[in-house]
Amino acid sequence: MLTNDEYVVQILQDVGLLTRSQVEAARARADAHTHVLDYLVQQGSITQQDITRTLAAQAGMEFFDLAQKSIEPEVIEQISLEVARRYKVVPVSVNDQLLTVATSNPLDFETFDSLSFLLRREVEFVCTTADQIADALVRYYGSAEDAAERLEEKLGGGLDFGEDEAAFGEVAEGDTNDAPIIRMVTGLIVEAYRNRASDIHLEPLEKSFRVRFRIDGMLNEMKSPPKKLQSAIVSRLKIMTGSMSIAEKRLPQDGRIQVKTGKTQIDLRVSTIPTNHGESVVMRILDKSSLVLGLSDLGFLTDDQETFERLIALPDGILLVTGPTGSGKTTTLYACLNYINKPDRKIITVEDPVEYQLTGINQVQVNADIGMSFPAALRSILRQAPNIIMIGEIRDLETASIAINASLTGHLVFSTLHTNDAPSAIPRLVDIGVKPFLVASSLRAVIAQRLVRRLCPNCKAPHELTEMDYRALRLDPRYVADATVMEAAEHGCENCRGRGYRGRMGIFEIVQIDDEVRRMINDRASTIQLRKRARELGMRTLREDGVRKVLSGVTTVDEVVTATMADAD
Repeated sequence: MLTNDEYVVQILQDVGLLTRSQVEAARARADAHTHVLDYLVQQGSITQQDITRTLAAQAGMEFFDLAQKSIEPEVIEQISLEVARRYKVVPVSVNDQLLTVATSNPLDFETFDSLSFLLRREVEFVCTTADQIADALVRYYGSAEDAAERLEEKLGGGLDFGEDEAAFGEVAEGDTNDAPIIRMVTGLIVEAYRNRASDIHLEPLEKSFRVRFRIDGMLNEMKSPPKKLQSAIVSRLKIMTGSMSIAEKRLPQDGRIQVKTGKTQIDLRVSTIPTNHGESVVMRILDKSSLVLGLSDLGFLTDDQETFERLIALPDGILLVTGPTGSGKTTTLYACLNYINKPDRKIITVEDPVEYQLTGINQVQVNADIGMSFPAALRSILRQAPNIIMIGEIRDLETASIAINASLTGHLVFSTLHTNDAPSAIPRLVDIGVKPFLVASSLRAVIAQRLVRRLCPNCKAPHELTEMDYRALRLDPRYVADATVMEAAEHGCENCRGRGYRGRMGIFEIVQIDDEVRRMINDRASTIQLRKRARELGMRTLREDGVRKVLSGVTTVDEVVTATMADAD
């Protein structure tokens, strides 16, 4: 089968522009790095213009001399810099809905289809030489350096990479034509990482392209790029994933980006969704350094940490972590696995998706499209003889039943459940169809959690509790005389970038299952009855655990009250 260049050589022979002897001589003399066609052009046997004219005639395409044509600015505006450089095309005229575009490769039918789709209009192609395309791109769009300067001026003083510029250089390697957009996108990622953001939100509005970072759970609006760069930025991010289509803008897409800063590798999980004003992009920053957190770093106070360490050292049973989306359940589960990950234990996880890759642990990605659902994966991994299993989430009766059976056959099972508090997890399992006696015999403990922001240790200031604070926390002033209550500094400091907070921690509610609770589960006791028994066993509510952290001076009254609104009773 002929390659594209060999096909062109054959056409040139057929029309008499090359002889067979010329081609054979070129084949004998061209080195391994030079194609015969390039060698023939270098030797003067044929010109690039002759080749282009011939291919244009074969494709039924008009030959267009760009060097002799002046193109109006309103025509150039029909195709963005990013698209023109990527596809190596130049618009030459526009008439009603028909756009005429010059290309140097009349056989590149994939580009023709992609451009027609991207521009959402009828496109007619004419042919010119590659040199004329390159000259026209510089003449009408400017050089890459000129474009970078213009972009930096629009962004107000340019992009300051500091020490991270070299570390991110590999992202732009080999792609100098898109240098301005590359610099902007990599600068955005660097800035988010510097600010310890967990998410980057790129949101297309009617007249702007809004950029927001989620830092310590709060969205912060950042300086936005010009609206006209929206399409180029989204396309660049899609290209960086290596799996997302820049031509597809009508359907949601997902992908991953891996970048390095210094010695740290950052995974970004990318999600796009079409909206009225373009594609909205959210990038979740998965910083692997968070995986080495100790249990105390999660926010456990000494007594709760001792309880938790004892629970995750059990040989079998189910331990559930509950809470709404974004409450840190996955981080807690990964910290547990990291804590108990020893050479003599086999650990397998079933996740959707696998967010972090853990050394020494077998992780299974759920893929419903090929039949790899949670239940299917669980049935298979039980034959792998693991000691410990982590299930991303219990969503239905089938998953719950397999998890319970695994726990009853000598496996320790970790999983999550969406409930507001710890005692509610027990009726929730019964509600999805698990028989009460199975819940009673397999469940070992339920941990509910929320996240609150930590005060910056460098700039936090003493705070005098007000009467309203005492009422909100249900505190008696006589019992907190020696407490160290703090608040966020009004303008923060350099350590917290002026926010007064740095990082987040958990507040927890732990329900342990004893014989009395098992009897109550068999009797289908209500959540209120289960909560009362848990309190008798020493359970502190989320609000009460938060109060302890307020009195320790590590978070604030407002943070705890906001995170535990449902726990007011």
